[in-house]
Amino acid sequence: MRERFQQLYPWCFALVVALSRWPGLFPPNFSVVYALCLCGGMFFPGRLAVALPLGTLLVSDVCLNLWYQFGKGYEVWDPASLVYMAGNYAGYAVLFVLGRGLRPLVPSGRWRRLPPAVLGSLLGVLLFYGVTNTLAWLRDPAYAKTLAGWWTALTTGSAGWPETWKFLRNSLSSGALFSALFALSWQQAASSESPQEKGEVNPAAPAEAEPEAEEQAA
Repeated sequence: MRERFQQLYPWCFALVVALSRWPGLFPPNFSVVYALCLCGGMFFPGRLAVALPLGTLLVSDVCLNLWYQFGKGYEVWDPASLVYMAGNYAGYAVLFVLGRGLRPLVPSGRWRRLPPAVLGSLLGVLLFYGVTNTLAWLRDPAYAKTLAGWWTALTTGSAGWPETWKFLRNSLSSGALFSALFALSWQQAASSESPQEKGEVNPAAPAEAEPEAEEQAA
């Protein structure tokens, strides 16, 4: 039962991430995706570390685009939108690579995992924000292609839209929150293994004790 829970836990987390992307459920850029990409690289084993976050993002993005295309009438498959989506995936890749790089540095203690998870998420979100907003600056004609225009894209954004620093605030807070929750719950899932499942019990120990019992009986 415990082993089954540990195996299903990443899939349950991915399902929560996919459902959390429903439009309007959270404030803008308050997302669980950052935690999935970072913690997937930091904690998930083997191929699952790549396949599960990537698959979750691809499936949910296709579903969202179909909703916007046919439900809202937006054009979401044009080259400009696809290039912007590719930029988002480049940002997700940065988060994953950062998590993978931090993996050897993550301690085994449950609460000791919090600092690398939280600090890694903050750094990863800053990198993601820099990548995606730089791409927005390059593709949006409303921004002057100068250093001042790039800074505007990172701080206030274009006219008629909320300030981009608010998006950064939401991204940082959600990334830190959900990464911390994931790190704690993943450690709890891993620690739920029995000593036999972890391989900490020597199967030969009972057999070694039998001769001693026979000598005492003699």
